[in-house]
Amino acid sequence: MNFVIIGAGSAGVRAAETLRENDPQASITLVSGEPGEPYSRMAIPYILNGAIDENGAHQRQSHHHLESLGIRYLNCKALQLHAGPDGGHVDLDDGSQLNYDRLLVATGSSPSLPPIPGTDLPGAVTCWTLEDARQIAAKLVPGARVVMLGAGFVAGVCMKSLVNSGAQLSVVAGRSGQILRSMMTPVGSHMLQRWLEGRGVEVITSGRTLRIEPGPRLVMDTRTIDADLIILATGVHPNVAFLEGTGAEIRSGVVIDEHMRTTVPHVYAAGDVAEGRDFSTGEWVVHALQPTATEHGRIAALNMTGKEVAYRGSLSMNVLDSVGLISHTFGLWQGIPTGDSTEVVDEANFIYTRLCFDSDQLIGAITIGHPHHVGAIRGLIQSRRHLGAWKDQLMKNPQLVMDALVDLNRG
Repeated sequence: MNFVIIGAGSAGVRAAETLRENDPQASITLVSGEPGEPYSRMAIPYILNGAIDENGAHQRQSHHHLESLGIRYLNCKALQLHAGPDGGHVDLDDGSQLNYDRLLVATGSSPSLPPIPGTDLPGAVTCWTLEDARQIAAKLVPGARVVMLGAGFVAGVCMKSLVNSGAQLSVVAGRSGQILRSMMTPVGSHMLQRWLEGRGVEVITSGRTLRIEPGPRLVMDTRTIDADLIILATGVHPNVAFLEGTGAEIRSGVVIDEHMRTTVPHVYAAGDVAEGRDFSTGEWVVHALQPTATEHGRIAALNMTGKEVAYRGSLSMNVLDSVGLISHTFGLWQGIPTGDSTEVVDEANFIYTRLCFDSDQLIGAITIGHPHHVGAIRGLIQSRRHLGAWKDQLMKNPQLVMDALVDLNRG
């Protein structure tokens, strides 16, 4: 069997390892669209703050890990997939072709640039690749003027490193005027904003961005900001251009079934590029989470070898360190129209807990500054436990979630 994996992130590397574990004789080729060894994007903030060097970002410590498994590793970009009923081939940017019997699309995503002039100017950079990290690190000196355009999860991940470097950070929240809007209620966002402002971060919640000028300089309709570095953190999009014309169904990501199969014969997808099953809703969505990508890769590989292994779904979960203030979101944190929700807000101590219920089951939660309940919350959501009388107690006091789990487990 000839397996090809396009993409060397968490999903791709785990898939390659799983294929080898289950088929010692197969031909396995792993293709990375970036130079160097496979690395973890989640390590980039730690490179920026000097906690690790680039070697520390590698997914596997041994430089010969893939070679020792007999996995061929190529640094090329996939240009076009040519799929047939029994396999096919993919064109690479070095002019070569790779034939496959089974192919995994694990190409992840790329930054979406804002629709304004000047994003290609010197001093304007995304925060996504090792090369981006090198450019940013070169500018991060105490007093450096850094403007971050965008205030979603990608921006949130990078903020701590920027602040700890001594940079003067300004964050443009965009038209919504709310930071971390995709993972936080307005109450939680406002609390995180106050925390950031207390650590010297300027959060800009009004005004429209018009363009970037040489300098670099960010021009808004309300003000102009001179900077040493402008970081573009305005979202991402799936890397699917090479699938054009194949018949692959693509929405917010590549559509897959419960066995990670796409609508193209013998082509599978995993990780950030795929619309996988959501544990909470049963719907198919993109979960850009490293644990999800790793599990996607494992399940996809098992199915590629002929094992029928269904994916039960991933729990949407985000963990963020906002310059020392930890926040978590789980599952359906927005709640559902027919369900109940409860909140406890301690503005003075930056503590926030929100629990959401469907009847007497916990289905979603947000915590800020109170991390010791996290394991209990996740356990109750993923186990789909019926809380019984504990539901009313948690509605009155969400901080009793650990007591509820212990008592339910005892029973």
